[in-house]
Amino acid sequence: MRNTLIILLICIFPTCVFSQVVITNTNFSLGTTGRIGVGLSPNGEGTQWKPLNLSGQGSLAGRMEQNDYMDILPAIHFTPKLNGEDSTNVTFQVRLGMYSANGQFMGNTSTRTDKGLTIILPETYIEARNIMGSRWSAWAGVRFRRYDDIHICDYFYFDDHSAQGFGVSYKTTELSLLMPASTDSAGVYPYNYAVTVAGASNPAIRQRMVWIAEHRFKFNDGSVIKLLGEFHSVPASSQNASRAYAADHGWVAGIKFNNPLKTPLPGSFNQFAVRYGTGIANGGDNGNTWTWATYGPPDANGKYTRAYSFTTVEHFLLNLSRNLSVNGYGVFTQSHGGSSGSNMDTYFNGTQMYNRKRDIVIGGRLLYYATDWLHLIGEAHYATRKDGDNPEAGMWKFSFAPTIAALGKRDPWCRPHIRLVFSAARYNDYARNNHYSPYLQINQNRWGTYIGVKTEWWLF
Repeated sequence: MRNTLIILLICIFPTCVFSQVVITNTNFSLGTTGRIGVGLSPNGEGTQWKPLNLSGQGSLAGRMEQNDYMDILPAIHFTPKLNGEDSTNVTFQVRLGMYSANGQFMGNTSTRTDKGLTIILPETYIEARNIMGSRWSAWAGVRFRRYDDIHICDYFYFDDHSAQGFGVSYKTTELSLLMPASTDSAGVYPYNYAVTVAGASNPAIRQRMVWIAEHRFKFNDGSVIKLLGEFHSVPASSQNASRAYAADHGWVAGIKFNNPLKTPLPGSFNQFAVRYGTGIANGGDNGNTWTWATYGPPDANGKYTRAYSFTTVEHFLLNLSRNLSVNGYGVFTQSHGGSSGSNMDTYFNGTQMYNRKRDIVIGGRLLYYATDWLHLIGEAHYATRKDGDNPEAGMWKFSFAPTIAALGKRDPWCRPHIRLVFSAARYNDYARNNHYSPYLQINQNRWGTYIGVKTEWWLF
C-alpha cells in the first residue's frame, strides 16, 4: 500500500508542476498619483491650516487646499499568444493608497493612530479584454471603476462604481454585480446586527447587492451617450437576529452626454449628466457619488421607501488658444431620506440626522499659459448647502496658483505640477455662526485663508 501511494505521488507531482501556465511575455508598469504640500491659514487659530470648503461637500468647490495623499499602482500586463498573434489582453492591477485624517503623515512624523495614517487597497483585480480575439471582456476583484470627473473638484459623478464585485461586457454593453463593504457608521451602510445561533452571538451584516447595466452609444462625431441602470437590494434579518430588519431595495436611472467641441486647440468638450435614485440607492453625499451610500434616516419601519436623490452635472473644457483654457462646472443635488419629515429624524443607532439636503456648487478654472512651463491658474467657486429646514450655508472661494508644469506642455492635463497656492473663502452668516467648514470648526471668521506650496501628479 505504501509503495502504491509513493508511485501515485510520483505520477501526480510532475503533472502539478508542469501543468501550470507559464507567462513569458509579461510587462510590468508602475503608476502613481497624489498631492502633497505644506500650507497655513494666516488668520486662523495658530495659523493652522484646515479645508475651507463647506461641510458635507468634500472637495466640491475646489481642492487647492486638499489634504496629502498618495497612490501607487503596480500592474502586470500580458497578452497570451493565439496562432502566433496577440489575443486576450490581461491585466493584474493593484492600487495602494495612503492618506491622513490628522494632518501630515510623511517625513519626520510618527502618526500611526486610527485617526492618523490610513492605508487602503482600493484596487486588486484581474481584467481580461477582448478574450481570444472576441468582443467579450470580463473582470473580477475590487477596483476604482469610475469614469468622467470634474477634475477641479475630484468629483467622479454619475458612474463611480468603485467596489468589490465582477463584471462582463460585450462591445459597449456591460453588466456587473457589486457587493460594497458594509460598516455601522451613520449615514453610510446601516445594516450591522448580531445573530444568536446555538446559544452563541456573533455579528452579521445585511449584504447589499448592486446589479448594474451600462450601455454606450458612440457617434461619428466622437460624442457618446451613456445609459445607466442599477438595482439594489438587502435581505431581511432572520428570527435569530437581535434586531428585526425588513428587506429593502432601490433603483437608479441616468443618462450622460459627452460631446467633443471644436476649438482652436483640440481637447475641448462638454459633458452633461442626470441621475435619479430611489430607496436605499439614494446615496451621494460628502463629495462622493456612490449610490449605495444611503442618505438620511429610515422611516418608522426601518425602510427607505420614500427616499430619493436627484443629481445633475454640467462640465466643460474650452482650449481657446495657445495661451488660454477655461474649465467650468455646475452641480445640483437634492436628496431625501426614508423618513416622511423634512428636517431631522432618528437613525438606526439612535442618532439624530438630517432627512433632506440640497447642494448647489458652480465654479471654474482659468488657465493662462505664460510660458510652456509657467502656468497661471485662477479659480472661483460658489457653494451652498441646505440641511433640513435650516437656512442655506453659503461660501464664495477664490484661488490663485502660479504653477510650474515640469513637462513644459501648454495643456490643462500636463502634470506634475508644483504650485504656489493662495485661497480665500468668504462665508455667509449662517455658515460662519454654525461652523459649516473644517476651517470654521476652530475659527469663526467671515473670511478663511490659505497659503501653501503643493504638488499634484499622475505618472503612468
